[in-house]
Parts: sequence; structure tokens; C-alpha cells
Amino acid sequence: MTKKSQKPRVGGRMPVHLPADLNPTYANFALITNSRSEIVIDLAQVMPQIPQARVQTRVVMTAFNAKLLLRALSDHMARFESQYGEIELPKGNTLADQLFKSPTDEDEDEGTDGKS
Repeated sequence: MTKKSQKPRVGGRMPVHLPADLNPTYANFALITNSRSEIVIDLAQVMPQIPQARVQTRVVMTAFNAKLLLRALSDHMARFESQYGEIELPKGNTLADQLFKSPTDEDEDEGTDGKS
């Protein structure tokens, strides 16, 4: 092998292996928290007539990678909406607000500064 073929890829596409037995996770609830060095996203399911959300997956990433994920999601949502139409979010305090807020967002809504 040459030295050139051993260098890590810069830009372009990364080859990804998807195992045949990979089980997808459905999530309609996300709890997002952070420390100084990491962003933690707990993906959960809220089911009718069950009073508690059940976390299915926890994703922990650096703030840098979380920002890259945010950019990628924004790009994909823009492409999705250009193809299928704009997704209108409800206004005001809605189920969507409750399902995808971080705990610090709730503290700010209640007039606190979010500090202990």
C-alpha cells in the first residue's frame, strides 16, 4: 500500500457499513442536555395512555459534532421541504414544544436563569 492510500479521508463521503440485522429505533420525544464537553441526546417513545416516556437510545457527542449534526439536519430539512412542502410547526406551548425542549429551555420559560 502507498502512503497516500493510508491517509484519512478529508472531505467527501465516508464509507459506512449498515449491518443487515440493524434494528431502527422510533423516537417521538427527545431530551437534550449538555456538559461543558458533550451534548447528550436521549431519544424516547411516548405512547398513548402510558404516563412515562421510555428512553430507547442515548447519543453522546462532542459539541463540535453536535453542531455538524445540526448543520446536516438543517440541510436535509431544507431539501425535504423543497421536495414535499414546508412543514408548519404549531405556535405556542404545544406537544412539540414539550417533546423537544431541553430542561434549560423549561427553566428559562419559567423565568429562572437555569442555574442551581
